[in-house]
Amino acid sequence: MVEGGMKCVKLLIFSFNLLFVLVGIALIACGAYVQIQLKKYFQLIDGSFDSAAVLLIVVGVIVFMIAFFGCIGAIRENHTCVMIYAVLLGLIFILEIAGGIAGFVLKDKVRDSVEKLMNTSLQKEIDQPVSPNIWDDIQKEFKCCGVETYKDWEKSGINKTAPDSCCTVHGCDRRNSSLLYTEGCLHKFTGWVQDRIVIVGGIGIAFAFIQVVGILCACCLARAIKKEYEVV
Repeated sequence: MVEGGMKCVKLLIFSFNLLFVLVGIALIACGAYVQIQLKKYFQLIDGSFDSAAVLLIVVGVIVFMIAFFGCIGAIRENHTCVMIYAVLLGLIFILEIAGGIAGFVLKDKVRDSVEKLMNTSLQKEIDQPVSPNIWDDIQKEFKCCGVETYKDWEKSGINKTAPDSCCTVHGCDRRNSSLLYTEGCLHKFTGWVQDRIVIVGGIGIAFAFIQVVGILCACCLARAIKKEYEVV
């Protein structure tokens, strides 16, 4: 049996695994929240922008398996289980750091990608209007109109006017620009997407460093167990 200070390490691993499960739940919740937030606007954002959120969900599910190895290894003082636990923690640490870094890197690429997709989507809506459409949702929610300005709706040259969703008041005269949202949606929407990406990146990196404690404890316990077996 492992004695002395290593008993404290065992208790610390149990406590850490409880925290680890809570971290897993938080990761899943965070990833799901961002996914739900971005879902209705997927056609206006590059698919890579939600990949970090998906990664957090996957990592959150995997942590429950890792917590199992940690608890079993500590209870049975099994060197192999404890080492598997430490290795898996290390792999998850790398994944979370990668997801966090990817989030911050993608943050700087949001505007160019969103601008291109917005222009394409707006032109399609001008050429072949459909109802309901994503532009009504985004213009109402962000109180904006067009990509850069409400005049984007007039680019077709066929007496096209901005839709009702651009009105600052219900049922306004859309030919009166003073009653329309004058700010384009690109700036507001880009900022909104970037905020979600920062949430994913920040949480991923923060939780990754919490796991360093678990890795160190697991290594200490594995070393103590190995020495105990060598003495026996």
